Amino acid sequence: MAQAATFTWEGTNKQGKLIRGEITAGSIDAVKAELRKQGVTPKPGKVKRKGNSLFGGNKGKRIVPADIAVFSRQMATMLKAGVPLVQAFDIVGQGHSNKNMTTLIMAIKADVEAGGTFASALAKHHLYFDDLFVSLVDAGEASGALEELLDKVATYKEKTEALKSKIKKALTYPIAVLVVAVVVTAILLIFVVPTFAGMFEG
Repeated sequence: MAQAATFTWEGTNKQGKLIRGEITAGSIDAVKAELRKQGVTPKPGKVKRKGNSLFGGNKGKRIVPADIAVFSRQMATMLKAGVPLVQAFDIVGQGHSNKNMTTLIMAIKADVEAGGTFASALAKHHLYFDDLFVSLVDAGEASGALEELLDKVATYKEKTEALKSKIKKALTYPIAVLVVAVVVTAILLIFVVPTFAGMFEG
């Protein structure tokens, strides 16, 4: 997964109005693609990297799919318990052991507090939240069933991670056998075969 960074941009919306903003992505091309998906035409030369990575460069652990699965489950649990969305961001973000994940959650919270929807805030971080995730959250917000949709997303993410873990474990033994076979073959070719060759020559 590419390292996310914050980019500033200027562009025009469908009404031709000049708008500006910031977005998190892995590259300028990714920013432009995301803006076009949102109906914004970026102005040439006006998409620029803001500076340091949003998630602190090498500080802290990188965000992995398992972190997103945990975030989904925790948010679903909070909303089911009746905790307001913004407060749920605070509780989940501050309780996370991965500082980079905390930063991501706080960035999403800031967008929601600024008047954006949860789905639109997630869409700005497409390196971590795919189209399916964003679409389900959008549907949940529109139908008033956000906690149920988040619960389904969490279950899907958890099952996906469990399956990936099983596949990795299943592949570990064959790979180990292959490595041992290569090492044994190398030893035979380097040490044993020359010895026998010398004996026959003698």
